Amino acid sequence: MRQLCKGNVAIIKGALLAGCRAYYGYPITPASEIAEAAALYIPQVGGTFVQAESETASINMVYGAASAGIRVMTASSGPGLSLMQEGMSYLAGAELPCVIVDVMRGGPGLGNIAPEQSDYFAMVKGGGHGNYRNLVLAPASVQEMAELTVLAFDLADKYRNPAVVLTDGFVGQMMEPLDLEYREVVAPPKPWAVQGTAETRKNMVSSIFLETDDLEQHQRQLEAKYQRAQNSETRWEEYCTEDAEVLVIGYGIVSRVLRSAVDQARNRGIKVGLFRPISLWPFPAKELVRAAGRTERILVSELSNGQMLEDVRLALDGKKPVAFYGRVGGNVPTVEELTEKIEEQMAVSA
Repeated sequence: MRQLCKGNVAIIKGALLAGCRAYYGYPITPASEIAEAAALYIPQVGGTFVQAESETASINMVYGAASAGIRVMTASSGPGLSLMQEGMSYLAGAELPCVIVDVMRGGPGLGNIAPEQSDYFAMVKGGGHGNYRNLVLAPASVQEMAELTVLAFDLADKYRNPAVVLTDGFVGQMMEPLDLEYREVVAPPKPWAVQGTAETRKNMVSSIFLETDDLEQHQRQLEAKYQRAQNSETRWEEYCTEDAEVLVIGYGIVSRVLRSAVDQARNRGIKVGLFRPISLWPFPAKELVRAAGRTERILVSELSNGQMLEDVRLALDGKKPVAFYGRVGGNVPTVEELTEKIEEQMAVSA
């Protein structure tokens, strides 16, 4: 079914198609429409919506529902996600699957309500305490807001781990055509869940291990799981990279502006291509190295002071020069700005 839809609303429609039946959250700009849509739609399919008294309360409600084996989610923006970090660490430590949406806004602190991409470190590098990872997906369109939410639920269950849909306020607030198709949800069995049956009565979901050797063994198991994800769950998109002399890299709304800049630069005779990470963790490092192997210079653009930039530089290990152009405070680079930066890179190469 084709419809005109806002990105934040598409999140909930994707979640419903994925079998999500519980939402606990607290409104915050620019993510509030997610809670509003959840309140409207989830009860219609027999699910539960609760507006919690705070973000801290909501993430702990998510913990409880996930412990019972329910496909559950929450959503917020930077200040709210900061309050959820302890709960996210608990969820990862207890190996509880859930989906968390972060519609990024300007920071640090309260910042402003305009879009940024400055939560990359918090979500991709863990944010909370302890040795754990979030699975992180970065949509760049309304269609992907729905599709990657469905994928996030599947990955969360597959790896028994929190999965984050990391987007920016532009993608959350924009309206675009959305194509939805009904899918039969076959949720995996969860014999570990606490469901009140005789078979599950002895189950205990916890992230505490009082013995040092037990905690070490648990963390080794987590790391083995994350290694499996690194080997098989990278996702990315390439555009005009076959003959590119300059490679530009961005995600979310910036990747869309970069794509237009690639078209404009090519019209001016510049061979440039776009590499867009879709999974921010696991980061598609091997795929980036392969794509960059044919180019002379790299340009990274983000709505931050340079956070994904670090992962790009780590992946390339100094083998290619990497330049950066960022805008912050809710400002987005224009096509002309990025085309100018691409031309500068070509001039340096010459």
